[in-house]
Amino acid sequence: MTDPARDPELISVPVQGGQLAALHWAADAPGAPIAVLLHGITGNAMAWARVAGALAGGFEVVAPDLRGRAASAGLPGPYGIEAHAADVAALLDHLGADRDAGAEAAVLVGHSMGAFVAALATAGTARDRVHGLVLVDGGLALPQPPGADLDAMLSAFLGPSLARLGMTFPDLAAVRAFWAQHPAVGPWVDVPSVAAYLARDMVQSPAPGSTVGEPPALRSACVPEAVRVDGGDVLRNERVLEATTDLPVPATLLWATRGLLDQTPGLYDEVRLAQLGLERSGITAREVPDTNHYSVIWASQGVEAVAAAVRDAAARS
Repeated sequence: MTDPARDPELISVPVQGGQLAALHWAADAPGAPIAVLLHGITGNAMAWARVAGALAGGFEVVAPDLRGRAASAGLPGPYGIEAHAADVAALLDHLGADRDAGAEAAVLVGHSMGAFVAALATAGTARDRVHGLVLVDGGLALPQPPGADLDAMLSAFLGPSLARLGMTFPDLAAVRAFWAQHPAVGPWVDVPSVAAYLARDMVQSPAPGSTVGEPPALRSACVPEAVRVDGGDVLRNERVLEATTDLPVPATLLWATRGLLDQTPGLYDEVRLAQLGLERSGITAREVPDTNHYSVIWASQGVEAVAAAVRDAAARS
């Protein structure tokens, strides 16, 4: 498992309440199309490093840390998918994207929760700036786990990735050990870009009950309230769930065979997708074989599928 060689630049973009942090992989020449990559509910921009490496040079690639995560953790609420969509519109404005003015093509790509953000931005706040849309294992209504309690539903979906938000770790070795036990992420923890993604989530803070002079512990930078509000929108907000019914551009859905815990079926399968009536929304669905919800953007076949879909979307503009 090798990694792309390009290193990103950290940039910031003015948004409501402060500055949105983002990683930027530069194009080799001016006028290149733009690819904006949106991560999942407890993720950060570095999740996209392998996809960005496949696109960088031919595209201006920007992956933000969404509000309440990593270097954007300090951005205040209100949280929610609509707040993220507004941030994406501000980011596209900053990049000069404009679908009707002959500007560089802009393709939105979202993974998991980021796919819901991408769909809502494309259908609403950024409608006149987006040339193409790629949804990666997200963006369409999810199967509802048993029970009506939101926290229980989120716990059922996210499992260890949610549980870690209340944990502290003495060092990055302990962080690695935690993720090494995760059935979907574990095989990837020693891939450099994935290790960097897991480390980017960590910030230092005093451990509960620590004494003066004791080294600070590591904890996730994710704001729990942001995760809870965003998760509620993904599961229950009708405006978010119906965004794909009003897309101004064709879209591609790339779905993983396995789920968040490497289980089969994953979030989507052929039966569920048939029930969602994607053709009416102009969405083409493609399975990415032998991937789970995380590895769909890390495995070579996932990286190749996402990069190809982005190139196709840009070429249609």
